[in-house]
Amino acid sequence: MTNSVELDEFDRKILRALQENADYSMADLGNLIGLSHTPCWRRLKRLESEGIIRGKVTLLDAGMLNLSVTVHAQVNLKDRTEAAFAAFEAAIAPVAEITECYATSGDQDYLLQIVVESVGHYESLLKKTLLHLPHVGSIHSTFALRQVKYSTQLPL
Repeated sequence: MTNSVELDEFDRKILRALQENADYSMADLGNLIGLSHTPCWRRLKRLESEGIIRGKVTLLDAGMLNLSVTVHAQVNLKDRTEAAFAAFEAAIAPVAEITECYATSGDQDYLLQIVVESVGHYESLLKKTLLHLPHVGSIHSTFALRQVKYSTQLPL
């Protein structure tokens, strides 16, 4: 269950601006949204303390880092118990190549996004790691041919 927080237009402007560029100085951010330094800083700190702003990151170009293969893997577990789900979720946490994991409805239990250097790297990851994760029954992999749209920005 998600906790909803009341946001006014200044809060939304701050969040939209920071989604585009987390490196704004407080003065620049305040000027951009129409608030002076101190009120802008207070709002930013409140958004952070309430957990709306979870952190700040640098986005990297995967292709330039020789990580040009994205795989979407649908996973079914053999056992559909609370303990099996918990064990699987704990086991994927340290696997760096798994960049996203979603528990899903429908025919599959999980959808993983996996980023690797090559198809061969994925094959090795699949054989040595993924198929040995707790309670895995089957994995169906789909390779992305190219990225058509990518955004980390939420629609505010």
